Amino acid sequence: MDLTGLSSVSTALSGARTGDSAAVLVQKKAMDLAAQNAQQLLEALPQPTNNPPHLGQNVDVKA
Repeated sequence: MDLTGLSSVSTALSGARTGDSAAVLVQKKAMDLAAQNAQQLLEALPQPTNNPPHLGQNVDVKA
């Protein structure tokens, strides 16, 4: 069994885990930013106006 081979495999796996962790952190940050942008867009929407009381009470189901 070659010990240098094992150490290089260990180093490669450690680097892969570090890279995966960095990718996950970047993805989480991107999702947080997307959520903040969506919240800002929702807050920027105008408030709906109230319809008169006689509207929206009945549904015509005949086509």
